[in-house]
Amino acid sequence: MITKEVRQNSNEHKSLVVWFTGLPCSGKSTLAEDLEKKLFKDGVKTYILDGDNVRKGLNSNLGFSPEDREENIRRLGEVSKLFVDAGVVAITAFISPYRKDRDLARTLVGKDEFIEVFVKCPVEVCEQRDVKGMYKKAKEGVIKEFTGVSAPYEEPINPEIVVETDKMSIEECVDKIYFYLLSALYPVNAIYMQRWVRLLQSL
Repeated sequence: MITKEVRQNSNEHKSLVVWFTGLPCSGKSTLAEDLEKKLFKDGVKTYILDGDNVRKGLNSNLGFSPEDREENIRRLGEVSKLFVDAGVVAITAFISPYRKDRDLARTLVGKDEFIEVFVKCPVEVCEQRDVKGMYKKAKEGVIKEFTGVSAPYEEPINPEIVVETDKMSIEECVDKIYFYLLSALYPVNAIYMQRWVRLLQSL
């Protein structure tokens, strides 16, 4: 069989899930996209899972009730697991407001294969960034079950990475995540270390 380990060795990097979580408009998608560009440039096999390709396809039958949110994240976790098995770095950018759902997604992959990134930003700043006016509509009751207004968000307790997008630039946030990932993608192993050395030489 072509196992996960065989695929990882062929790619010269480990596979894992980078799970962005945070309030609407906190910067999750922007950071996920910039991180993917940086990793892809290094030759890392990546794929982003977000509302555009999951909510409109696989999860198009789900709404925003607590039950549907739970099922949305369960499916996202299962798909992420498949990407990890395929030797790919899965980057998810979803609000994923409930701890128990994120914890479930973590249990689906192996140890050290789930990197939770808490995109921390005050709700007031998120609201200022909201060009679509979703926060305003939520406060007016037009949008129901909106996280941060009429639905709860449970902050991670022990995330691997915290980036504060109201205090740090996009570049600073991405660099913090990127350099954390280096040791996860290229552990102390001759196959992976060769790639890491080449990357460090190019910086």
